[in-house]
Amino acid sequence: MPDETIMQARQSGRHILFEDESKSLVATAGIPVNESHTAATEKEALELAAHIGYPVVLKVRSESFSHKSDIGGVRLNLSGPKAVRRAFGEIMERARREDPRASVTVQSMAEQGIEVIIGASEDPHFGPVIMFGMGGVFTEILDDRCFRLIPVDKPEAAAMVHSLRGSRLLAGYRNSPPAALEKLTDILTRVSQLMQKYPEILELDLNPVAVYPWGALVLDARVKLK
Repeated sequence: MPDETIMQARQSGRHILFEDESKSLVATAGIPVNESHTAATEKEALELAAHIGYPVVLKVRSESFSHKSDIGGVRLNLSGPKAVRRAFGEIMERARREDPRASVTVQSMAEQGIEVIIGASEDPHFGPVIMFGMGGVFTEILDDRCFRLIPVDKPEAAAMVHSLRGSRLLAGYRNSPPAALEKLTDILTRVSQLMQKYPEILELDLNPVAVYPWGALVLDARVKLK
């Protein structure tokens, strides 16, 4: 499956996988993801939303827009069919001006958690490198992140998590329950393994990853091939 996804992207002349493709690849490594289902028509979007259960999220799926939010291509917390129809129409009206084949992905609206970022890339001098950082507003305000060379085992992944200033939030701050830190270390080691298994990956970006007391969930994913 992952090899087929990579091959199909190459045959299409793409170096960036769609979000649903990226999540599918990541999921094969045992990393929990918020599934994305593709809809090319309003009818399909409504059927998927009803199957998933409201509220849902719609995101543009197009080769022309690597950053979905740049064109207003992400609509959150859609509470019913009327909201899905409106969001689908507005996204498609803008997207199909540049890409007639544009569609959307439909996914469940995840509950609020602590947002973190996990990434990996191929450094021209050092080889594969993994990154972990605080997400959301902390990304720009604190620039709180750390890097390690791949491979990364669980003790080193745990050290990455605890090295951040924002780790106090993850450990449980004031009345907040502690996040599932063991799940974060597991995801980091699995990303490390994924980069080793697929040397075709140039960049991998999991942003955001929502962390909860009971686990963690990748809400968006982007894979760039060499």
